[in-house]
Amino acid sequence: QVQLVESGGGLVQPGGSLRLSCAASGSRFSFNSMGWYRQAPGKQRELVAAVTGGGSTNYAGFVKGRFTISRDNTKNTVYLQMNSLKPEDTAVYYCNMRVGFNDYWGRGTQVTVSS
Repeated sequence: QVQLVESGGGLVQPGGSLRLSCAASGSRFSFNSMGWYRQAPGKQRELVAAVTGGGSTNYAGFVKGRFTISRDNTKNTVYLQMNSLKPEDTAVYYCNMRVGFNDYWGRGTQVTVSS
């Protein structure tokens, strides 16, 4: 059974940085695409960034140049480095693993950007 556990969220001031981590288990991690999504109150969940098993990355336009997704297949972990954070980045951030046609989700980690 796939399990995804996020960590690294918290409160940060505008312009600050955070690094989110997602530890995965229960699947052949290196073969699967991984992604970070976020959901702000009253809004739909949206893609932030994704990385394929081969290392190709994809970013939402609103985070390009500020966020970086990476993966360490030796640790079954995917990361999201977030720099130059803005108040509008405030949301619950969810880790996603795509296995074939199935999507698996973590419970999420809260990121709050506020002064």
